Amino acid sequence: MESSPIRCLTQSLMDSIATEARTSPRRRKNYNFHEHSDRVQRFLNVLQPGTYVRPHRHLRPADTSGFEFFLVLQGAIGMIILNEQGDVLRTQLISADGETKAIELAEGTFHTLVALAPDTVMFELKEGPYIPMDDKDFLQHFPLENTPEAAKWVETWESHFPEKKIP
Repeated sequence: MESSPIRCLTQSLMDSIATEARTSPRRRKNYNFHEHSDRVQRFLNVLQPGTYVRPHRHLRPADTSGFEFFLVLQGAIGMIILNEQGDVLRTQLISADGETKAIELAEGTFHTLVALAPDTVMFELKEGPYIPMDDKDFLQHFPLENTPEAAKWVETWESHFPEKKIP
């Protein structure tokens, strides 16, 4: 990625990433404002309804104060907090036009989320650097992406948010 003194987050950028997310097999697409080696990770995560985010947590080295911050800029997500057995502890609707627009999760919090509106755009902020092999600690009893079982979990998780119907 080229370094520039100014980077803008524009509606046309969000629209472009949303178009890519619509055609992605994962039904989502990231756009990084950071380099993988940066100490602060900041990026757009654009999600379409039906995307499956395998439940996971982030565990960083002891010398970092881990957190993950999600700000919904467009659309809506349902955040689901889980325990180590995969039981739902809490759900939170986060939407650009709702009361709650952002949430911060503490280090080690198991979570997943569902897109509740087309072209949902989140800005995420978390401690880096990004190390692909160590970034996520998955709850192993949940299925891998692109399986029939994964799609069933998305439906189950969407049912926790009946107030936000997917168009």
